Amino acid sequence: MSFATLMEQMTQAACRGDGAAVGACFTENGVYHDVFYGPFEGPAAIADMIDNHFHRDGENFRWDLFDPVDDGAMGYVRYLFSYASKMAGSAGRRSIFEGVGIAHLAGTLIAEYHEVTTATTGLSMMGFAPEKIAKFAARQARALTERAEAAGYVGVGSGPPPMVTEPGHEG
Repeated sequence: MSFATLMEQMTQAACRGDGAAVGACFTENGVYHDVFYGPFEGPAAIADMIDNHFHRDGENFRWDLFDPVDDGAMGYVRYLFSYASKMAGSAGRRSIFEGVGIAHLAGTLIAEYHEVTTATTGLSMMGFAPEKIAKFAARQARALTERAEAAGYVGVGSGPPPMVTEPGHEG
């Protein structure tokens, strides 16, 4: 199965709420790092994320993929993702996210999946308060600066690296 087909199967199963089919796209120890809900390891946990998080908080999903590329070990695909919120305070509001899915592959399955996405635009479209969006952005900034591959980037230039804090918290 091609990377493009694998990603199409995963995303469309997520849209229909078929968690088991999403989980089946992953290796036994595969990890789906969701930008909102965090990491889920193994097909059963990934299925649970789809069934009990995605479809608890949203409905009428749409996930379109563009320009998939892979080298057999890594795959990248640009996407647009949209849903109508079911969450209190934003119910019925439709949001859209643009991103890139990054998959570490093991044969015809996904060993690890994560995304780089414009999550703050979608949160804004759902009417999230600026403080909540800032808290989310601060959490993402912390996660980025804590990664080993970012070590050479933090503090490059003049002075020490900036403290990444959530609004209302002292650094």
